[in-house]
Amino acid sequence: MGSEASTPGTRPVVAGVDGSRSTSATVDLAVAEAARRGAPLLIVHVWPGRYRGVFRSRDVVPSRADGRRLLEVAARRAELTGPHVAISTELLEGGAANVLAGCTARARLLVVGHRDDPVTRPSWGSTAAYLAHHSECPLLVNRGSGHNGPVVVASSARPSGAATVGYAFAEAAQLGARLVAVHMWARPGAADGWAPVVARGGYADERRAAADRLSVALAEWSERFPEVTVEQLVVSDLDLACTVERASRRGRLLVAGIGRHGRFAELLYGTAGAGPVGLRSSTCPVVLVPTGWPVLEQAQPRAH
Repeated sequence: MGSEASTPGTRPVVAGVDGSRSTSATVDLAVAEAARRGAPLLIVHVWPGRYRGVFRSRDVVPSRADGRRLLEVAARRAELTGPHVAISTELLEGGAANVLAGCTARARLLVVGHRDDPVTRPSWGSTAAYLAHHSECPLLVNRGSGHNGPVVVASSARPSGAATVGYAFAEAAQLGARLVAVHMWARPGAADGWAPVVARGGYADERRAAADRLSVALAEWSERFPEVTVEQLVVSDLDLACTVERASRRGRLLVAGIGRHGRFAELLYGTAGAGPVGLRSSTCPVVLVPTGWPVLEQAQPRAH
């Protein structure tokens, strides 16, 4: 998968396939991403290995041969979809979450599918949720083709979130789309779990301060990407779940940061999105960007 001295610009796009219903769409998306980056595509399948525990399932346990056949079918589809993309496959063994996380150390982008039924089981599943906090390269989760709406980025307005904002600006520029930057402000006391006592006008002051922080965080990237029209949206912690759901239904792409903590990412993969505001009808693809990831501006513009 490349040498230790490789840079993000020379690494492959990696697609993780598991044979679920979303596999074909995931391969198509990965091919498109590799083509516009001028990068090779590596399709991987993680075979769980020999099962030594108590057998509890009535389903047939897949074999190595099944894994190889899955990769062959995926590779043929990729070749038809992207005839000019260099395509290779690899059958790996172990726990899917840990093995795929290991692949990200030498990948430019990891593309995975949304395995669960978005109506009855809205969460991403344990593998994608694990990668949402441990991937070392950007993680693109295929939830559908998206819409002709904006790119939406969740900005922490902190220096550690600069890579996320920069990635979103680059994507919006390549898509020819406008960018909506969302920043959450927490009500005084909300982080500590107690009911806040706020002086008259206090909420307005907090919102203005949050808007100022967001403007500062966006200023540098607006100068680098002057062609991108930016809309700023500041929401309270109470409104974040609803905002994420609306963006998922109307946006073209959601961009957020990777980390061990992050309310936005948790809402996306379902742990904090249970109940009436869970992302049950979301179809917008999601990309999660690790801290410090360099913005690659040499990618070819997407057709739109």
